[in-house]
Amino acid sequence: MSKMIFVNLPVADLARSIAFYEAVGFVRDDRFCDGTAQMMTWSENIHVMLLTHEKFASFISKTIVDAQASAQAFFALSVESRAEVDAIVDRAVAAGGTADPSPVDDMGFMYGRGYEDPDGHMTGINWMDVAAMTAAMQREPA
Repeated sequence: MSKMIFVNLPVADLARSIAFYEAVGFVRDDRFCDGTAQMMTWSENIHVMLLTHEKFASFISKTIVDAQASAQAFFALSVESRAEVDAIVDRAVAAGGTADPSPVDDMGFMYGRGYEDPDGHMTGINWMDVAAMTAAMQREPA
């Protein structure tokens, strides 16, 4: 099995979260769902597990933080173009999310924006021209 990442997120309303993640481009994988959890796929190796608070709590001994008030992580996903960055953030807003919980990052060779889902979990969407970024990094003094 190849290396994969599964980001587990506690959500208040599983159906709402499924609809939100589908709207921004994730695909449902119903092999991993049971009414308390739903796997959403971004790419072959990147998945988000949406879990009801009760299901999430069964895996941990800590308190689930209120993602509307606190941040524990800020996930970043890459896309193929600047236009795709904007399109995904626009879809997130249309689906009930909030755009740009952190400053827009525009360095010419790299462009990133983000969104918060309805539960407050933050995701960054980023595009970069790797060759231009590498060249720019080599010009900067150490």
